[in-house]
Order: sequence, then structure tokens, then C-alpha cells
Amino acid sequence: MAEKLKQNQFEEKGVNPFNAPVPGESLTSAPSMQKGWERPPEHTEQQEAMESVYMELTSEDKLFDLIKLIDSGQPLDEIAQVILYRGYTQGMYSPDLMLMLIEPTLYLLIAIADYADIEDYVLYEGEDTDPDAEIHGDDEEPINMDEKEEFVKERVEPKKESLGESLLEKVEKELPTKVREVKERE
Repeated sequence: MAEKLKQNQFEEKGVNPFNAPVPGESLTSAPSMQKGWERPPEHTEQQEAMESVYMELTSEDKLFDLIKLIDSGQPLDEIAQVILYRGYTQGMYSPDLMLMLIEPTLYLLIAIADYADIEDYVLYEGEDTDPDAEIHGDDEEPINMDEKEEFVKERVEPKKESLGESLLEKVEKELPTKVREVKERE
């Protein structure tokens, strides 16, 4: 008894394995108190779900915070993940539709960053050190940083296949104005 017991894996991480829901506990809640994902989703079509995401992200109060978040260096894939998971837990769409919304949401976030003149946004964590993201080829000429020419980052245009015609039209016509208004408010 004088020997000290080794810490187990739960104690090392500070997790109590007994502080978890009892199996089947979710089945005992009242039917009137359903969670968002336990009832039919609000949107079943990709286009209408993406329109809903667009309207939520470009609302005046959220767009300002979103631009600040992107400008702070938060990876866009993580922002998209939080946005889409939140929509799923609120019952806006099913898990399958949530996965289908990843690409258009990323294009939307890139468009917001571009219109906000954020040139060095981070697409995903570790993007700088990813060997798959490097451009391979012998015919590439290295960029001379001593020259006066500035390196201009190419604007990524959202695809019509990803966003759909009606949402792409909104992104091209409404989004620049909304971003400009939010930036002027700063």
C-alpha cells in the first residue's frame, strides 16, 4: 500500500471516464424536448441550404466578426466546420447534406476574404508546410523578392457548380457591397 499507483490514461489527461451519459439516456427524454438533429431538417436541398448559410454569414452583425476571424489567421476549413456543424445541430440540414455543403461554404469564405482584401488567409492548418500544396515542375521560375514587382495573389472565383447560379449571382453582386459597408463601419 505504500507504493504509489501509476496514473492511468484518464488521469493523465484529466478526464473522468464515469462522467458521461448513461447508454440509452437520450432515449428517455420527452418527445416534446427533441434536439435539433432528432427532427426532420429544415432544408433538404443543397441549394436552399447554401442560401441559408449565405444569408446567415452575410448578416451585418456576423459578417464583421467573420472578417476579423479570417484576418486573424483562423483556417477557413475550421471556420466552415464550425458553421456547418452548428447548422446541423440546430436541425437545419442532415449530416449528409452538411458534408455536401463543405465545398460551397469554403468558396463562400474565400470570396468573403477576397472582397475584404485579406490576401494571406489560411485555407487549412499546415498549408505552408504541406508538400502536396507545392508547385512541382522544372519550368517554374523562382520569384525574386528584391525586384520592385509585387507578387499578386490570384483571386479564387467560386464555381457555378459549387454555389449554384442564384447564390453565385448574390455573391458577385451583393457580397462586395456588404463587405465594404462592414469594413467602413470598422
